[in-house]
Amino acid sequence: MMWRIRRKKDKKKKQSVLKQSKQEQDPLYNHIADNENQLRSIYQDCSDVVFHPFSIGGKHQALLIYIDGLSNTEEIDDSVLSPLMTATGNDQEQQVDKLIKNTVAVSETKAVKTFSDCIQAISTGKPVVLADNSQTGFSLGLSKWEKRSVESPEAEKMIRGPREGFVETLTVNTSMLRRRIRSPKLKMQSMEIGRYTKTNVMVTFVEGIVDKTLVEEVTNRLNRIDIDGVLESGVIEEFIEDDPHSPFPQTLATERPDIVTSNLLDGRVAILIDGTPFSLIVPTTLYTLLQAGEDYYRRYLMSTAIRWLRYLFLVISLLLPSLYVAVLTYHQEMLPTSLLISMAAAREQIPFPALVEVLMMEITFEALREAGVRLPNQVGSAVSIVGALVIGEAAVSAGIVSAPMVIVVAITGIASFTIPRYSAATAIRMLRFPMILLAGTLGLLGIMLGIIMIIVHLATLRSFGEPYLSPMAPMQFNEMKDTLMRAPWWKLNKRPRLTGESNEYRQSPSQKPSPIRGKE
Repeated sequence: MMWRIRRKKDKKKKQSVLKQSKQEQDPLYNHIADNENQLRSIYQDCSDVVFHPFSIGGKHQALLIYIDGLSNTEEIDDSVLSPLMTATGNDQEQQVDKLIKNTVAVSETKAVKTFSDCIQAISTGKPVVLADNSQTGFSLGLSKWEKRSVESPEAEKMIRGPREGFVETLTVNTSMLRRRIRSPKLKMQSMEIGRYTKTNVMVTFVEGIVDKTLVEEVTNRLNRIDIDGVLESGVIEEFIEDDPHSPFPQTLATERPDIVTSNLLDGRVAILIDGTPFSLIVPTTLYTLLQAGEDYYRRYLMSTAIRWLRYLFLVISLLLPSLYVAVLTYHQEMLPTSLLISMAAAREQIPFPALVEVLMMEITFEALREAGVRLPNQVGSAVSIVGALVIGEAAVSAGIVSAPMVIVVAITGIASFTIPRYSAATAIRMLRFPMILLAGTLGLLGIMLGIIMIIVHLATLRSFGEPYLSPMAPMQFNEMKDTLMRAPWWKLNKRPRLTGESNEYRQSPSQKPSPIRGKE
């Protein structure tokens, strides 16, 4: 009996919601009282929505609707109410729309003709003016809300390079890109995603460089998203990925406008989301995720050396614990005799096998790292560093783990910090545990099996049609100048083939600097 009552209630609620959504699509009424009643019923129990009736020139009844806290009330008083209430115009009623448009001193004035248009404008902080005997209202660009100032990104630190990062306000982020790319070829297509949040999403690209099919694919994937709300770029990222089950990220998330600008000039597409400082860049590759923005701001020899170091520590971060387990468990003959005796002495009192020992330490280290991230800045660093030292020393003294194991885990943790993208580093951290299990069960054979599986997966993975291992697989020799190494700027003449094919050259050739010879 109870479930029937609940079913009837749910049915009534659904019918009322459908009725209200249909009413929102209706055009505005001719009488201002009907429009006010309809909007008041829509904004029922919304105490922050202000309905302010007034008269235009003492002759025409009008209504101003806005949300307190999202609209600039000072500008409303000075630029809207004061001019309209003192306006003198034609007494004919059909001239009221023209009178409003010519009197209001607001640059962004847009006509609204349906209740849905009014709701959309009011929700974004734009006040709406409705007049009696008129089925057309006007939304005014007087939005104003608190926003964070432009600061240096904390997650992407740089020694040399721009110090500003994106903020949560979309208009501020787009202005940063416009300030860097001062060309009308920089296009920005806006759309809304989210049934309730109506989040503004901007698809950004450079016309003449980007492939048009890539832009169409991006917009098609975004248009397919039907969700209640978008709270962060990670929500959109999961909807537009080629392989959502892969641990590797298929989009590049960054909060640095200089990195977005660089990728736009390479023929990629950037997705900016209102309410988050992180933008998404597509397509991306594994090598792009391993490159830092600072690689292009310092001398190419140093950048190349740092890249090689980064690749080396990527391998160490993935394989060092599993190699330690495999060698100690199955392949002791690979170690020099003196080192083997030293490690055997260190493990003499340890009650656990190497596999259990590694898993214990790795899980503890990951827990400490997560605790350091979640805690306040003043406490987080102390917990992560001091906690690791204290726990490691105490575990060795208690005979739970060996000293070589602490060294291996510490080196592995430091190696993971060299990966510039947090999402890529997280993927390596996830894959480290199955590699340890394979090493503990099959030894070096298990490690080779795991490496082959990872390479096969990366070779089949794509990001918006671009191979994930490009330009290594398929091999493109011309683009190798910016993969394992970073060639001088005067040699990086061409854009990536798969993204900037329509506009191949990024600069004039033969720009190698030549020294000025002194007079003999």
